Amino acid sequence: MKIEFCGAAQHVTGSKHLMHINGRKILLDCGMFQGHRKETEAANKYFPFEASEIDALVLSHAHIDHCGLIPLLVKNGFEGPIYCTHATRDLCSVMLRDSAHIQEKDAEYLKKRGKDKNATPLYTLQDAEKSLSYFRSVSYDQPFNVAPRVKCTFYDAGHILGSAMEHWDIYDEDTKQQIRFGFTGDLGRNDLPVLKDPGQLEELDVFLTESTYGNRFHDEIKDVEDQFAGKVNEAAEKGGKIIIPAFAMGRTQEILFILKDLIKDGKIKPMPIFVDSPLANQATGVFSIHPECFDKQLEDLINDGIDPFYEGNGVHFTQSVEESKSLRDFPGAAIIISASGMCEFGRIRHHLSNTIQDAKNTVLIVGYQAQNTLGRKLVDGETSVNIFGDPHVVRAEVVIYNAFSGHADQRELLEFAAKVGSPKSTFLVHGEIDSQEVFAEKLVELDNLKDSEVFIPRPGEIYELQVDKTWKRSAKQNMECEGIVCKI
Repeated sequence: MKIEFCGAAQHVTGSKHLMHINGRKILLDCGMFQGHRKETEAANKYFPFEASEIDALVLSHAHIDHCGLIPLLVKNGFEGPIYCTHATRDLCSVMLRDSAHIQEKDAEYLKKRGKDKNATPLYTLQDAEKSLSYFRSVSYDQPFNVAPRVKCTFYDAGHILGSAMEHWDIYDEDTKQQIRFGFTGDLGRNDLPVLKDPGQLEELDVFLTESTYGNRFHDEIKDVEDQFAGKVNEAAEKGGKIIIPAFAMGRTQEILFILKDLIKDGKIKPMPIFVDSPLANQATGVFSIHPECFDKQLEDLINDGIDPFYEGNGVHFTQSVEESKSLRDFPGAAIIISASGMCEFGRIRHHLSNTIQDAKNTVLIVGYQAQNTLGRKLVDGETSVNIFGDPHVVRAEVVIYNAFSGHADQRELLEFAAKVGSPKSTFLVHGEIDSQEVFAEKLVELDNLKDSEVFIPRPGEIYELQVDKTWKRSAKQNMECEGIVCKI
């Protein structure tokens, strides 16, 4: 058994982990790199493996950095099953179509503006629709066979709707032993509104975990809600726009819940709330048909007659481009929630372009911003940013909230790791290197992991299972990385 780390290795985007088991190749996630357009183009365009040789894909959740290259994989020859939860399948049916649509429109826009006469989408709407025919949905807590003597079970990861952590039972024919392998996917947090708390992986021989916030702590959500309410009221008094970049799936619905809950409690004044993302609108519709994933706080709000996911009571879901453009001239204060969450694609860039140079406007950052993204530049306090290739002076107030993160922080990651058993090897993925190095030091302080070897794989590294259930790097890198760009 081998694991090849093809993405989200010392980075937080482009998740792809290729398992070689008993002559089969099984891919864990197939995500898109997100960052500066030119720097990520090569990383997204080329796979470090032959797509046609992949036997199966197991998908943890529907965020684009985990599923966004599935249509390209199919376009390049993949014909195997794609296993995921029911909610993830429903979300991907809108997420992947939307991704293709945005790419097609962005390519047209860049050509029209003369920014890139050779701009082409990674894949088309037709490619996305074809890829959906390969999806096979599975319920939580139900083991399923991925290959002969290879079985997987999904457990709720609590990250976004349908997100899954994975417990694998594998008989490795090379070492003649049974292996219990666990992968967190993106691990969510306890005690957040909307979704149920994450489950727990146990008794593992090898542990593959995300490490996004391995060196940081989140603020308590209840404390930040009061601060959030104060800032919304302050921004409203200025009469400007409140722009909230948010992932279409997960963060948008969480922010809608919090806003409606704060309005119900009288902590913020009612004002127009616009969800300006066709994808978010569709994803919210998917959300409403999966109440099995809801936590008690959301159920209580709905039982009080306030459903944050339906049009009305101050919430408006825009659809057309004309509706979106009209928000530029909307009089008075308004909240505009728009995708993408890292400000790299979609309508959010137009809203930022129209508002960021006016001091009466406010930008609320409510999610993680990867390196080299427009959102990260705002978080880092850059005073001028490029949008659609043109410089924009940042005069709007930019406010950052960490409590809304859907990722577990260091404390929550360590609490989870303390209960996984005593694996001999632990692999850290989906994190930047400074976060991973701190987290690795903390992991080996846990009683159950004090004898576990912690690896921080570099892009393209391959690790092989040994007869004593430890792992060893078995091949040189087949990818050279500069920043986020991986040269194959």
